[in-house]
Amino acid sequence: MTEALLTVRGLTKHFPVRDGFRASGAVRAVDGVDFDVRPGETLGLVGESGCGKTTTGRMLVRLLEPTAGSIEFAGRDITHARRRELRPLRQDLQIIFQDPYASLNPRHTVGRIVAMPLQVNRITPPGGIKKRVQELLELVGLNPEHYNRYPHEFSGGQRQRIGIARALALRPKLIVADEPVSALDVSIQAQVINLLRELQRDLDLAFVFIAHDLAVIRHFCHRVAVMYLGKIVEIGDRDDIYERPQHPYTRALLSAVPDVTQTDSSGRIRLVGDVPTPLNPPSGCRFRTRCWKAQERCATDEPALVPRDGGVQAVACHFPGPDGQDSDGGTR
Repeated sequence: MTEALLTVRGLTKHFPVRDGFRASGAVRAVDGVDFDVRPGETLGLVGESGCGKTTTGRMLVRLLEPTAGSIEFAGRDITHARRRELRPLRQDLQIIFQDPYASLNPRHTVGRIVAMPLQVNRITPPGGIKKRVQELLELVGLNPEHYNRYPHEFSGGQRQRIGIARALALRPKLIVADEPVSALDVSIQAQVINLLRELQRDLDLAFVFIAHDLAVIRHFCHRVAVMYLGKIVEIGDRDDIYERPQHPYTRALLSAVPDVTQTDSSGRIRLVGDVPTPLNPPSGCRFRTRCWKAQERCATDEPALVPRDGGVQAVACHFPGPDGQDSDGGTR
């Protein structure tokens, strides 16, 4: 098996809550996640809003400082690397932000925006920076002659392409894509996703793709990690997750995906109650307060994320699968 490009172990981020000058608690946004990403692979992070997907992505590119855990990129521990140590790594690790307008400086031309990574890292490509920027604009499907235009002169889909061009400027090995199509029209979403797939194939890129749209995740990702309240509850190959989901939360998410072939909603799983607060998550299994399978064991024992049936699919549940079998082989 190919050695992992990105290795994450026990990654944690707690945001302190203060009462005046005194810390009165912490929001446990991400609370110990483990995963690997291999070269050229796409790992999808999916879950409800507030589950910790974006916080995880921002820690991977070190826009946020982890509270605990480790991030190893290309064999190097970057968990607490300082700005000077991170500078050479920025060439290999980039991010595409969710809002294609807010992430672009409206006072800068497109040419300057895309050229910025090259200038900051003092890289002068063959033929000069302008030529390289125009090549990047053409690569993402934009007119290279629009080099001197400003972001407001472009549509939403075009602005997201500008963000992609900027991320590609330093020829990275891995890109964290934080909901890159959620702010776009459906027709434009397909264009951007197809563009990313082409770029991944041509440039051998790896992606951590963050989204809440399960259809987009299935179309683009090789493996999928399902998050709930700061934890990964299930991870595995795309086909295993979508065709043989083991965790009740994964099953509930997939049941909510619209299916034009179904004329009724009898197969839909409706979860009761709201997502608990990350300030005080439930004991044991964090999903138990909304789970129809929950038993006493779920309130006292936190399930570990372990491989299921000896395969690569791992699930954090005492009673995984549709048959109600528990992790020790027993039945409910």
